[in-house]
Amino acid sequence: TQRRASTVTMCGIFAYLNHNVPQSRKHIVDVLLGGLERLEYRGYDSAGLAVDGDNEATLVCRQQGKVKKLSDCINGQTGLDFDREFETHVGIAHTRWATHGEPSERNSHPQRSDGKNEFVVVHNGIITNYADIKRLLIKHGYEFESETDTEVIAKLMKYIWDQHDDKAGLTFQRLVEDVAARLEGAFALVFKSEHFPREVVATRRGSPLLVGIRTQHDFASDRIPILYSERKRSTSSSKEDPVMGAPLSTPTRPGPQSSSSLPRNDSVTCFLAAGPGESLHVEYFLASDASAIIEHTNRVLYLEDDDVAMIRDGELLIHRMKRDEKVSNLRAIQTLDMELAQIMKGQFEHFMQKEIFEQPQSVVDTMRGRINFETGQVVLGGLSKHITTIMRCRRLVFVACGTSYHSTMAVRALIEEMSQLPVSLELASDFLDRQTPIFRDDVCVFLSQSGETADTLQALRYCKERGALLLGVTNTVGSSISRETHAGVHINAGPEIGVASTKAYTSQIIALVLFALMLSEDRISMQPRRRQIIADLKGISDKVKRCLQLDGAMLALAKQLYQERSLLVMGRGYQFATCLEGALKVKELTYMHSEGILAGELKHGPLALIDENMPVMMLIMRDSTFPKCQNALQQVLARKGRPILIITEDDKLEELKDALDESHIRIEVPHISDCLQGVLTVIPLQLLSYHIAVLRNLDVDCPRNLAKSVTVE
Repeated sequence: TQRRASTVTMCGIFAYLNHNVPQSRKHIVDVLLGGLERLEYRGYDSAGLAVDGDNEATLVCRQQGKVKKLSDCINGQTGLDFDREFETHVGIAHTRWATHGEPSERNSHPQRSDGKNEFVVVHNGIITNYADIKRLLIKHGYEFESETDTEVIAKLMKYIWDQHDDKAGLTFQRLVEDVAARLEGAFALVFKSEHFPREVVATRRGSPLLVGIRTQHDFASDRIPILYSERKRSTSSSKEDPVMGAPLSTPTRPGPQSSSSLPRNDSVTCFLAAGPGESLHVEYFLASDASAIIEHTNRVLYLEDDDVAMIRDGELLIHRMKRDEKVSNLRAIQTLDMELAQIMKGQFEHFMQKEIFEQPQSVVDTMRGRINFETGQVVLGGLSKHITTIMRCRRLVFVACGTSYHSTMAVRALIEEMSQLPVSLELASDFLDRQTPIFRDDVCVFLSQSGETADTLQALRYCKERGALLLGVTNTVGSSISRETHAGVHINAGPEIGVASTKAYTSQIIALVLFALMLSEDRISMQPRRRQIIADLKGISDKVKRCLQLDGAMLALAKQLYQERSLLVMGRGYQFATCLEGALKVKELTYMHSEGILAGELKHGPLALIDENMPVMMLIMRDSTFPKCQNALQQVLARKGRPILIITEDDKLEELKDALDESHIRIEVPHISDCLQGVLTVIPLQLLSYHIAVLRNLDVDCPRNLAKSVTVE
């Protein structure tokens, strides 16, 4: 099957429409800038916004750099009346991470259709056929100002608008549908136009987009029905479309049953309970991330692929070009379980630091309501109906990327032990490249903190076509993975703003351990093992707190290491996943070379790196791999390496007392069951990475070239 182009959700979209809620231009601009600031953690290099100008034309302001520079730019506009009040107004805004064209003002969003800003658009994603469209539009006399694929969208809309003779019969929604039908790739788009004042239209394909709703009206329904667009191809009088090589579609005029011809409050699409003759008073917030909306409202609607959302006269209408039996004909209005304080830094210097120190609570939240410590019963409600199918499957296939992949490595051995099922771990990108065979009796589990990772989503759809049972493990309610799988587990770690994942990783491990315990509930031979793990889970939060007390020691170690150029992290067994995750954190945050090494592979190449100048973190736990890790340590010491040991508390390493001395740094963590030890040993590595990044004066929450939701192939 053909793989859809993935999106780059480093960019952030935010839009605001106030209908019959008078707001000053200053307030509108502040709301837009505030939304962008909430999206800063996603990573970006420029920002821009579009609002109504004093002459009723659209005013576009863009800046390379941070949102603060955009704020200075828009607030420095001379002659702009910031006290002017708007009963109804549409503003759109964007943070961009360069993909097509260097970071610059002209490549920033919103992109415009022409010098008059007739149509402006903000865009997350990649348009794969933009070069073909651009070439054809240039032949028709269109001039391009930027190097972006996004400008093609705005100019294509202008072209289609100009081609229509009957502009009175062309709605904004139909125009967007015409544009979207000609785009290939993946995108989230929000449009504003002077031809359709006080209206906003948005659509998505492969990139997340949600709508927040704030109003004093009661909700008459928490479901919005889908409207299916009726379209006809015009006859010989229609103009030829040079982009598609076919006539442009012509919208049918609104008939008696058309939603656009019904009185507003009689429409089946009106979900707000306004009284007879009462005007709607409502505000809408469109964003690529719930964190930008939560300070305004917790009532949101997630758009599905190919939805076209139009807001006009205070009503939100959801259109689709055609029916799809696999897609619901209703969109649910959900209540976000998120507090504003959760996405604020509080007393901490950085979001990542805050999230590291939230782990004593986040591991408890992952277990809450799912495990009875008295009876030993484990219930993951989302999976209960499928346990029999899972236990009878051919194999378990875990598919993930990055940190999520490491969490599957951390628990693979336990799942194999407790279920006696074959377990396969797959990096999503490699899984797709290989076109891996998947069978109907496989169970495929997809892990993603955001639930929007494109490679993982593509793998999910690949497996769905082959009839496998699909399970999801995510931290984001309403995400694409949570919607497209048959069942799943929400890890309940809470919002994670820092790009480098910390608490989501440990919560994923806990969730997968619960999964293993659930699979082994009826296995008599596993009961002693289960009881020990459950007892350790009961006290794991306190042990995480004790690990966090190492913060001062890790700062001192960071001061010794922050000028190094390389750091190796070595371990074995359950700790190998910790080595990979710790090395990834060092790379992400400090830009220092770091490599996680399986101790058993030391003599197969990595030993050549060891000398007196190479710092080596070594994880040596008192588990079944201890003798072999002890041997690896001897090998490092024999080559004058500089081992930094992470060991369990009160372990004197008597076996190595002749080789070790006081100069060898030891970091002690509490002892716990081997399958849970990685939750504790990763915390010193998280703290070390954080402190090295701070000492190097780097951006901890937004490392260069990285995004929170990495969805580019």
